Amino acid sequence: MHIHILGICGTFMGGIALLARAAGHQVTGCDANVYPPMSTQLEEQGIALTEGYDAGQIGLNPDLFVVGNAISRGNPLLEEILDRNLPYVSGPQWLAENILQGRWVLGVAGTHGKTTTTSLLAWILEEAGLKPSFLVGGVPQGFGVSARLTGNCADSPFFVIEADEYDTAFCDKRSKFVHYRPRTTILNNLEFDHADIFHDLAAIETQFHHLVRTLPRNGLIVANGAEDTLARVLKRGCWTPVERFNIGDGWQAGEADAAGAFKVSHGGTPIGETRLDLPGAHNRANAVAALLAARHAGVPIEVGLRAIATFRGVKRRLEVRGTVRGVTVYDDFAHHPTAIAATIEGLRSRIGAARILAVLEPRSNTMKLGTMKAALPGSLADAERVFCYAADLGWDAGEALVPMGAKASVFDKLDALVSAISAEARDGDHVLVMSNGGFGGIHGKLLAALAG
Repeated sequence: MHIHILGICGTFMGGIALLARAAGHQVTGCDANVYPPMSTQLEEQGIALTEGYDAGQIGLNPDLFVVGNAISRGNPLLEEILDRNLPYVSGPQWLAENILQGRWVLGVAGTHGKTTTTSLLAWILEEAGLKPSFLVGGVPQGFGVSARLTGNCADSPFFVIEADEYDTAFCDKRSKFVHYRPRTTILNNLEFDHADIFHDLAAIETQFHHLVRTLPRNGLIVANGAEDTLARVLKRGCWTPVERFNIGDGWQAGEADAAGAFKVSHGGTPIGETRLDLPGAHNRANAVAALLAARHAGVPIEVGLRAIATFRGVKRRLEVRGTVRGVTVYDDFAHHPTAIAATIEGLRSRIGAARILAVLEPRSNTMKLGTMKAALPGSLADAERVFCYAADLGWDAGEALVPMGAKASVFDKLDALVSAISAEARDGDHVLVMSNGGFGGIHGKLLAALAG
């Protein structure tokens, strides 16, 4: 079958492309905003990519159009598909019907940490010899691709998936994760986000409960016991056993030493020790959640602990992009105040008293609406300097960052932003760039400016 994917460079839809090709389909696609790592991954896999959404792509005559959730009414290609009554389906529905059916699905849900936790879980299963298939919203360093299919259900039944609460498609406003029907589910955390589609926190909790209602009695929920929001979700009705982490009477990760080593305990009783290259308490909690989910799939705790110690992280999660004149430049996906604060805290635990120059692009739909602007100063407080790129915002970033005083600067031109950062940076500094988009290739521009 020939499928043509609209929005193929999104992390999820790019993964769909890889899975469809591995399943034997002919795959083409289109997108308007093309940037690494997904564009590079598609090119390496030999998947043909068309720039833009010209209605003439109908002439490719695919058997099916798979429509990403970034595609809205008014898109020229989508309108042509609808006018001609051509066959189309959402990405999550295609995945559920063509790939996930009959498999042991391990889903990772939560406002934050999904990509890292999903990657950790897939890595533990891989190191245990279980050959998992997976779809991650990023590119795990140990795998080099965001999605993989390892054969049929008999060869390896396990499929690890990042279970996103964002909506499915223009034609299906349910959360993506209700399509996946996982047997093992991690509920990492839950707070308000995606203000463009959810009215309030209660609306998101309802979607999480829709997920819980699909889980089988012989499954397992691995839930963050420190989250009141998740407690409320489970109190609405739960038919699946629950194991809790990040809480005293459940599973916990201890403090890490200078080498990243930490102990794992249950109810205060030591269970074992491992190490993690990723800094921060949130990442150690992610590792414990992945450890418990893997155990449900048959991986002994001691095997999981050894696997965590060899995990190499994920692209765009505190990824070092280069060091020039003693200044290290990082790329990170953080775009919500909670994630921004956790990322800065994690970097601080690694570098000690060295200066952090935080560079933020408020690019997500929630950020563009200004819903989280009041929380930004607090989330950035532990950085020595803050640089904000405020092009195309519907609110005044300078006004929002007034509480930070001279510590924060706002720019609406990328070149001016790069010049200001390179002029400020000095030997020993760490420049932390945070955005959920390509940010105009700022990382390469910064490294070039520092070198010059």
